[in-house]
Amino acid sequence: MHKVGIVTDSTCDMRPAELEAIDVVMVPLTVHFGDEHLRDWLDLTPEGFYPKLAAFTAGLPTTSQPSPADFTKAYEALAEAGAEEIVSIHLSAALSGTYESAVLAAKTSPIPVRVVDGKKASCATALIVKAAVEAREAGADAAAVEARALEVASETRLFFLLDTLDYLVKGGRAGKAAGLAASLLNIKPVLRVNEDGIIEPFTKVRGRKQAIAALAQHVAEDAAANGRMRISLLHACCTADAQALADAIKAAGADVEWLPNHEIGAVIGVYTGPGAIGAAYYPAG
Repeated sequence: MHKVGIVTDSTCDMRPAELEAIDVVMVPLTVHFGDEHLRDWLDLTPEGFYPKLAAFTAGLPTTSQPSPADFTKAYEALAEAGAEEIVSIHLSAALSGTYESAVLAAKTSPIPVRVVDGKKASCATALIVKAAVEAREAGADAAAVEARALEVASETRLFFLLDTLDYLVKGGRAGKAAGLAASLLNIKPVLRVNEDGIIEPFTKVRGRKQAIAALAQHVAEDAAANGRMRISLLHACCTADAQALADAIKAAGADVEWLPNHEIGAVIGVYTGPGAIGAAYYPAG
């Protein structure tokens, strides 16, 4: 057991086995299909979620954050296992109350807990978690692990495109993108999660192919301006589209270090809907 425990939530969209392999504890959010309550990534994987979403006729599923008690249980278990401090890394506080639940639980934890608002979601949070793990493996104490997580959080960029904005709008997570008339004339907006953790429009183009090209070009421009990027792609179980984005990024000449792709889990998928793809990256230097 490491002296520094690392905790995250299920919206990092890392599979439980992957988190276990790097000694990270995951606290799940929950998806509600009417009276059916399913824990993200534990009871419901992406492979099962998207067909279930398509078949659900009672409106949009809802989601709920972990309770402070859920985090308390995780923190106490780490303390009992020998951890001396904890760094708890979560999705944007602007998108969910998960961060606040972690903060409340930290106040009664038997060991100190440093709670990080990653200000991102999905594979962007995964990049932050992985960087924190790398710092811990290099011998960093909790303060240094937290500092590295905050550094990567501030440097990470998350861009994505959707087949439709309907899920995001109906789910109340559209942020500054709520006013886009994206269904008109096959307009496909490229969205981003900004430095405050809020979703906002980045650019609009006509057609999905052009949207992929625009996103790829921006990645290449960012890498040219700021140096080699560590990058991970996310997708809603649409591997062919994710490969198309990867190919476009390569064709644009982007200087990147590829990290594993991530499927968008059920909680994030409630708001992105099917067909979502995107990229998260930060400077490798």
